[in-house]
Parts: sequence; structure tokens; C-alpha cells
Amino acid sequence: MITVQHLTRRFGSLTAVDDLSFTVEKGEVVGFLGPNGAGKSTTMRILTGFLPATSGAAEVAGFDVLRQSMEVRRRIGYLPESVPLYGEHRVREMLDFQGRLHGMSRADRKARIPAVLERVGVLERSEQLVGTLSRGLRQRVGLAVALLPDPEVLILDEPTSGLDPLQRLEIRSLLKELAAEHTVLLSSHILPEVEAVCPRVIMIHKGRIAAQGTQAEILAAIGRGAHVRLEALVPDVAEALRLLAAIPGVARVEEHGRLGIHHVFEVFSAEDLREDVGALAALKNWALRELSWSQPSLEELFARVALELGEGKGVPEAAAGQSAPGTAAAVSLGLELHPGGDAPASTAQPAQFLSPFEPKPAPAPVDAPPARGEASKPTEPGKLGEPGRLGEPGRLGEPGRPAQPYVLNPFEGAPGRDLSKPSQREDAE
Repeated sequence: MITVQHLTRRFGSLTAVDDLSFTVEKGEVVGFLGPNGAGKSTTMRILTGFLPATSGAAEVAGFDVLRQSMEVRRRIGYLPESVPLYGEHRVREMLDFQGRLHGMSRADRKARIPAVLERVGVLERSEQLVGTLSRGLRQRVGLAVALLPDPEVLILDEPTSGLDPLQRLEIRSLLKELAAEHTVLLSSHILPEVEAVCPRVIMIHKGRIAAQGTQAEILAAIGRGAHVRLEALVPDVAEALRLLAAIPGVARVEEHGRLGIHHVFEVFSAEDLREDVGALAALKNWALRELSWSQPSLEELFARVALELGEGKGVPEAAAGQSAPGTAAAVSLGLELHPGGDAPASTAQPAQFLSPFEPKPAPAPVDAPPARGEASKPTEPGKLGEPGRLGEPGRLGEPGRPAQPYVLNPFEGAPGRDLSKPSQREDAE
């Protein structure tokens, strides 16, 4: 239904999609995963005819997306990450407009519009302005637009982006229903959502295929998969390894030393073999402490693939089966990890921490007050119409006189002045 062969798209010196090849069979629901900038949205825009490829080929429903783009558009329903809806239109008017763009007759539009609105749960909002709807309801209207021509293929780019948890659950339930009737290519950063809806996933990294297949197939390809964990008191470890490996369906067995007096084994297989492992333990009288089945989530799987590609270098716990705190979450949100690399430059100055055992730096110099008995030199304003001059304000009709020194102690006479002389006593008064 969807065939991509050696697809490449460049933007100047940037290669967004690099020799990409994959197929999606009729009736399949496939998750299209990758970190930010991996090329997911660019690939979807090429498949829907909105963007030409630099090289390579792609077909949808048997039609070439470049040479037969109109035939392709008649057979696909596309929900981009940012839904292009007109806020001034009523919901019904919006779908009627889209139906006319698809070439649907009036009779077909009249029958189809109520059906798709009911399918996505917004029939009662058909006369409401699109601009007054919540984001979750607008996403539903966007899905109604994608479903309107009854397409063979649905291409959904981040259909739950920006929704709250309850809205995501509602959209996820709707996607499960749609998956039963359409071929679906679904891109999302919310990996539990993809895990719940998509049996098969395609992971891309820097525009190239990183991994594809079911979860079990990808886990097997990178050497980590579902397994039975056995903790038991085993008298002969070598015999236990041999007997566990002989169980039908076992891919391999790993022994991880002891926890106290119990040995720890991991029995890897595609199926849950707890009954077989438990029966063997009972037969050999091994004292059981734990017998559990573990299958990594899609989030953990994505983290491990990122580790294989070098994205998670520096967090070996994830490769060993236990994701380092925050690693899986960072990958699932499309966050770039920079282990060991240079962090983005910051314009903020680093904080300075002073040790209590080190001398404090000297404060910046400030003007000291005049010493005892030392005169200050204030500037006097000049007479009206004259420039300012040093000294006290002049009297009306007289030039300004030099200011007397400022004395810190009011009980001390000013140096250089004899108050016993009448002329200086008048000045002092």
C-alpha cells in the first residue's frame, strides 16, 4: 500500500531524508518513530505530495507520489501536526469546503459529513465555530477532515500533540477503531500510545532506517528481548544452564551470579516460558525465590536502539537492561542527548562560590570621606547669568567669595582663621 525506495530529500547542505526504504502493507498499522529532526515529517510530506523528493521513489496505493500526485491525494487522509483549520468556519462548513476540494458531489457530502462527525464524536458541535473549540476537539475535526473522502491510507503526524492525558486517551481509542478499517502510518513522540496501537514500528535516525519490525523482532536484532527471570537455589550452575537452554523456544540463557544464596538466570525467548521453567525447577528440586516474565516496553526499546546508534553513550545501565534515570524519557520526548559532548554555549556568567577559608576579595574602591580637620571642596553655584565658581554664593551685587574650610568638630576653630579679629568674626557670623 505504501512503498518507499531510496528516498532522499535535501535542503541545501542539510540531508533530512537519506536513502530511506520501507513498505507498509494493506491493512497494517505502523508506527513511524524517531527523535526530533530525524526526518519523520519530511517523509510524510513527500508521501502526501506536499513536498518533492530530491531522489528516489515512493508509491501510495499503487500511484507514484510525484507523477500521479492527484491520484495519491484522492486515496489518502492526511492529518499534519498543525491542523490547518479555519476558525471562522462552522465545523460543518469546514468539512463541506474540504469535500468540495476532494471533488465530492453534494449528495456524497450530505451523507458523508454527518457520518464522519459522529465517528470522531463531534456531531453535536457541527454548527459551532471551529475557532471556539478546544484543542482536543479541533484534533477530532482534523481527523474528520482526513476521513471525509473515505481514504484507503491514513497518514497521521503527531495526532495527539499538545493534548492533555484524557484527550490523548480519547484519540487513542479512536485510532484503534480506525486501524481496523484503514492502512495507517502514525508518527508520535508518545511511545506508549504507539505501543498500544501499532503492532509494527519503523525507527529512523538522521534520515535513515535505524530499526523496523515488531518489538520482539527489534529486541532480538539488538540482542535484548523478552525473558524469564529465575532466582533459585541451584546446586550445579553448569547443569542448570544446560537444562534451561534445552527448553523448546529458548534463544539463550544468561547467568548473572548470586543474590545471597540464590543464583540469577535470564531465559530469553519470544514466548512466555514461565510454566516450562517452573516445571523444570520443580523437577530438579530447585528452591525458587522468583520466577517472572519481563518484556521491555517500546520506550525502553527506543532507548536501546538509541544506545546502539551512539545516542545514549555514557549510560551503560540501559544497555544492560535497566534504563538510566531519564534516558528513556529523554529519547521518547525526542530530546537530544549530549553525553560527553560539548553542551550548548550559554550567555550567562558562571556563579562564583567563595570558600570561607579564603580571604574575601577587596571591595571596589569608593571615595573616602574627608579626614578629621580636612576641608571638603563643594562647588558653589554662580550668580545669575554667571558661570559657577568655587566658593560660597556671592551676595547680590558682589562677586562670590571663597568658601571657608569645613570643620568636622564644631567646637574647634577653622584652621588659619582668627575669630578675635572683627573682619573675620563678621564673616563667621
